[in-house]
Amino acid sequence: MGRPVAHFEILSADPQRAQAFYGELFDWKASADESWGDYLLVDTGAGEGAIGGGIGRPSSPGEPPVKLYIAVDDLDATLRRAEELGGTTLVPPMDLPEGFGRMAVFADPDGTPVGIMA
Repeated sequence: MGRPVAHFEILSADPQRAQAFYGELFDWKASADESWGDYLLVDTGAGEGAIGGGIGRPSSPGEPPVKLYIAVDDLDATLRRAEELGGTTLVPPMDLPEGFGRMAVFADPDGTPVGIMA
């Protein structure tokens, strides 16, 4: 069975400016929560079942400005399988705030970062 995209992320040195831009352009609503720092959770307004996202700061220089997160059943097993297939772990599994589950990031064999969430 295929795996759906579960989350998108747009990174900017100025998350508030990015939120204003995308909010105005696409009518997206973003909300901040102190447990997430200055990371903004995005509601695209596309209804139930639509992919949500976030706008935040890059965690390292040169980090790509857009990242997708794929929903998986078993985060650890998927990360191991990615490594077996030539991927490299970039961010080890970690818990997300407020019960949003767990996430990790790997680079594919070409170096493209891909997030996974469970």
